[in-house]
Amino acid sequence: MTADTTLDHVRAVADAVLYEGYVLYPYRASAAKNRARWQFGVLVPPSYAATGTGEHAACRTECLAEVGPDAELTVRLRFLQAQRRTVEVEQADEPGRYREVDALVVGEDELLPWDEAVECEQQVTLPVRRLLASEQYVPVIVRGGAVTTTVEGGRVLRQKQPLTAELRCRAERLPGLVRLHVTVANTATIDCTDHSRDEALRHSLIAAHTVLSLSGGRFLSLLEPPDWAREAGKGCVNEHTWPVLAGPPGSDDTMLSSPIILYDHPKVDPGSHGDFFDACEIDEMLTLRTLTLTDEEKREARATDERARRIVDRVEDLPSQPRESMQGRVRIVRLGGQEIGTGSKVVLRPRTNGDAQDMFVAGRVATVRSVLEDVDGTCFLAVTVDGDPAEEWQLAQGRFRYFTTTEVEPYPGEVRP
Repeated sequence: MTADTTLDHVRAVADAVLYEGYVLYPYRASAAKNRARWQFGVLVPPSYAATGTGEHAACRTECLAEVGPDAELTVRLRFLQAQRRTVEVEQADEPGRYREVDALVVGEDELLPWDEAVECEQQVTLPVRRLLASEQYVPVIVRGGAVTTTVEGGRVLRQKQPLTAELRCRAERLPGLVRLHVTVANTATIDCTDHSRDEALRHSLIAAHTVLSLSGGRFLSLLEPPDWAREAGKGCVNEHTWPVLAGPPGSDDTMLSSPIILYDHPKVDPGSHGDFFDACEIDEMLTLRTLTLTDEEKREARATDERARRIVDRVEDLPSQPRESMQGRVRIVRLGGQEIGTGSKVVLRPRTNGDAQDMFVAGRVATVRSVLEDVDGTCFLAVTVDGDPAEEWQLAQGRFRYFTTTEVEPYPGEVRP
């Protein structure tokens, strides 16, 4: 397998990370869940991070590798830059003068104000021997700018702020291997102390993640390291991001360090019909939901974002047979001789090496909201935890916790409704 093939495989997953949460179902700017944008991998200016909002200015990746004397590390930093879109109409009594409006109708289409995304990628290749000698600092500079497009009856303004960041890369030698350190830091000097979050996000790196590639060496899994490297793996400190082996199973020259927790060698479902911007839901569920949008809701979704427009158009173009097959993948499973389906109660018994947050719900009773199957045929239960203060919000937003059938047990005395 070639390096290009591996990177193509990784890029498909990385693109899903890049747009995770970008615009959520029902894909309308007026939807409550789309008023708090950019949920993952946000690196804000240091001045805004210092205000105590819980946002961070930097993320840190550490991972293990075996390297030869001429090994080189390539770091690809990928993120989104916010671009503010506003719409204006020309004043009838003063030609050439414009005023900002909440919506602009152009023929049969409508345009709404919205924060769009511009994809950014920076790449650097560094010899590992240089990283062992000293920490390397690589500046990241992204230009801002403004573009005005004239349309019938008005104009569309798109403006983005300049971004500055830094890659800090180093390596330390351990017995038989090296530990690689990669920090991504927002270095914007703008004072965002009094900024709203939306304003601060325009100076932020959004959905920031890195793809690390080695030539002349190989990475070790941090999820399942060999026994001889297990203690070294425990010493790796990862902050606001998590590295996993990427590329086809068996490959070990690439790591994806993502703000979303993944397993080694993640992949995109080959049956997926395209991006739905919500990795916590499966394409089938979102497709079925999108089919229920009214014509007016579809109009607003199309007016919100070009990517949302493509989703609505794609769903409408799906043939009926795939829709029927998607509905058939949500089903009932049997656990301990009992049927478990939507509305059933289960006791959560998460595995110890899974999501660190799962430990807080171990032993809790949960309600099953749906039964799903992934591309490998593994069944997952989408649940809400009974008594969780956020349960009502999760139901409204369609955001659930996911556990395999081996991580739950039937609730004693459970009778499926």
